[in-house]
Amino acid sequence: MKNPIFEGIATALITPLDENGVDYEAFGRLIDWQIEEGVNALVVCGTTGESSTLTDEEHRAAIAFAVKRAAKRVPIIAGTGSNDTAYALDLTKFSCEAGVDGVLVVTPYYNKATQNGLIRLFSEVADAATAPVILYNVPSRTGVNIEPKTVAALAEHPNISAIKEAGGNISAVAQIAALCGEKIHIYSGNDDQIVPIMSLGGKGCISVLSNLLPKQSAELCARFKAGDVRGAAEMQLRYLPLINALFSEVNPIPVKAAMAAMGFCKDYIRLPLTPMEEAHREVLFAEMRKAGIRF
Repeated sequence: MKNPIFEGIATALITPLDENGVDYEAFGRLIDWQIEEGVNALVVCGTTGESSTLTDEEHRAAIAFAVKRAAKRVPIIAGTGSNDTAYALDLTKFSCEAGVDGVLVVTPYYNKATQNGLIRLFSEVADAATAPVILYNVPSRTGVNIEPKTVAALAEHPNISAIKEAGGNISAVAQIAALCGEKIHIYSGNDDQIVPIMSLGGKGCISVLSNLLPKQSAELCARFKAGDVRGAAEMQLRYLPLINALFSEVNPIPVKAAMAAMGFCKDYIRLPLTPMEEAHREVLFAEMRKAGIRF
């Protein structure tokens, strides 16, 4: 049995940016606030952290900064995946040397891969890593899906700890759980599926919502773990309109707008992403107010 890197909520953290690059003062305050609010882990330089438009220097510096700032208060998980295998290996090695507690490795995008190619890629990354590996399945972005049987094959690797399942297919999650048992931990990659996935044995969620509501998101998972499934489900449904608003445009456009309104960063996002459209922004802000967020 493999020990989970975390149980509960890991925030898929935004990267505060401005015209000069990463705003490390804002990044540090955000990391501190998230930890103080009770999140169980932080994921840096993932999709929500705009990893695809960070320079290599920014990517590495942000990972090293987060490790140092967190100072072992919570696990730090670094996004190190790429469609360039050599780069994924290099960034994974760097992140492990920097002291991360885990790496999140997305399926290769654009060039895609067969299931055999995925097994070889993830196995090579896991061989190179000295921290546990989380597979990241998000076919809507990458154009390739990790099939349950492929997850089961990868679960045999001693350093592949978990999967972030963002495919939206609960049946596939059930198949993964049935095939893998305790050989791999499952995290929801969708905020609207935390309770359903935990009901199938999932350990929690890598969350966008928890950027805004870290304490409440952690509480949702804690309630489920404590046996208060009804209470967890009520929270899941209460925040569903806000979750929908956070995905009314492609992530991380809405969450960046929300966090800027809350004073954590500038509403600055790099092309090809653009600032949130005003009609969607109004809905998002209305749902934030309904959820009790003051800004």
